[in-house]
Order: sequence, then structure tokens, then C-alpha cells
Amino acid sequence: MADGQRPERADAARNRRAIMRATEELLREYEPAEVSIERVAAVAGVGKATVFHRFGSRAGLMQAVAHERAEALHQAALGGPPPLGPGAPPRARLLAFLDALVDLASRSSSLLTAQEHAALTSKTAAANRHENPVYLFWHEHIASLIAEARPDLDAKLLAHMMLGSLHDIPVARLLREGNAARVAAGYRQLATSLLGPS
Repeated sequence: MADGQRPERADAARNRRAIMRATEELLREYEPAEVSIERVAAVAGVGKATVFHRFGSRAGLMQAVAHERAEALHQAALGGPPPLGPGAPPRARLLAFLDALVDLASRSSSLLTAQEHAALTSKTAAANRHENPVYLFWHEHIASLIAEARPDLDAKLLAHMMLGSLHDIPVARLLREGNAARVAAGYRQLATSLLGPS
């Protein structure tokens, strides 16, 4: 814990967990636009002010839930076993990361949509996914692996193009309909065409 940072009170921790669980449950049941702060508060058994105090806005809540889901992938990419973690060639790491990213996106398609909807409808939150710390990490990780394998390519642009396709309507629809394997295969074909066969 950082110096000067107070430990989370037990009641605050309970409220946070209840709010996060409620948000997950609602995203499984409702369209993203229907998951309001009021509805989350009611399901979590807390006041609306508690949700706002903890997360700042609907966009902040959706971002917190997305970050929690993405944290395991983040840690695996930074320090987990290869090929996802360090120790494998960049091409193998990129393929493993793209597989894991598609898996995460397929389990979080409603959440990703809700996060962007919340940002777009918020009066205070930035509506740009490229400012999201999760997106920034994914982009930097993919770009660094491409650059390591093929220094001649425009790695940063290609990483944006790869990540951007997850939000394309046909791809998002495939993920929502349970066709993650097809999306993962497409990403593998794309990465192999860029970096060459093993």
C-alpha cells in the first residue's frame, strides 16, 4: 500500500464488491444502454450516491469492471509463463496474446459496448477508447511484439488496426453470437501474414 493511502474500510469493500457483481449480472441480462447507475444501485442494495461516490460516473463504473476483467490478462502478458508471458519468440507471444484477447472480448462483449456507451453519453468522461489505460497497455504490448519481430513495419499503426477491428460491428456480432473461434482464427491469419510463418 502506498504511503499515506488508507486501507479500504470493510463496509466500503463490501459495497464495491456488491456494485461490481450487480453490474456484471445486469450486463448479462440487459442491453448496455439499459444498465443505469440507478439499476446497479438497486441490485447491489446500495444508494445511488454510493455508486457515484465510489466510481464517479457510469463510465467510471464500466471502466472499473473492464479493468478488473483485463487485469489477469495484463499480469499474464507481463510475467506469466510463455508463450503469453516472457520467454517465447515475439510471434508466438503475439499469437497467444491475440487468442487471449479474443477470449476476453468474447466474454466481455456487452461490457465493452457498455463502457463505450457510457463514455459517449457522459458529460464528463472522455469518449475516446484510446485514452483508456487498458487499451493503451494492449496497444503498446501488441506494437512492441510486432516491432520486435518485424522492425520494418509500422507497428503502432498496425496495433491500432488490430485492436480497432474488435469494435467493428461484424466482429462484435460474431463475438456476441459465440463465434470467438472464427475471430481468433482471423487474428491468427492476420498476424501470420504480417510476421510470417514460424
